[in-house]
Amino acid sequence: QLQLVESGGGLVQPGGSLRLSCAASGFTLDYYTIGWFRQAPGKEREAVSCINSNGGSTNYADSVKGRFTISRDNAKNTVYLQMNSLKPEDSAIYYCAALGRTITVVAGCPPYWYPWDYWGKGTLVTVSS
Repeated sequence: QLQLVESGGGLVQPGGSLRLSCAASGFTLDYYTIGWFRQAPGKEREAVSCINSNGGSTNYADSVKGRFTISRDNAKNTVYLQMNSLKPEDSAIYYCAALGRTITVVAGCPPYWYPWDYWGKGTLVTVSS
């Protein structure tokens, strides 16, 4: 079964950190552009960060720049999102998505309505004291 599975979400206090993982099963992520998205209740899904297939290019939403870091370990077939200095407004369900072709992410991450090939089911992040 071809799927993406997110993990690492949870409850954290403001200022804390979490590391999300996006693991692929049934296919290899080597040639995929990966995006992290989030959706808070009543809000549209938004792109948080993305990374190209070789990890040489990344992009971040302005709201997370300097706090979040995306990385990939193709040997482990996993992409990570390290989230530091978390704020209550970061609370959302976080999703990863995979796009099976090389695109440039320098100018920005493809939006959620772009034809991503695979989506995970999400992991909940709650930032609260």
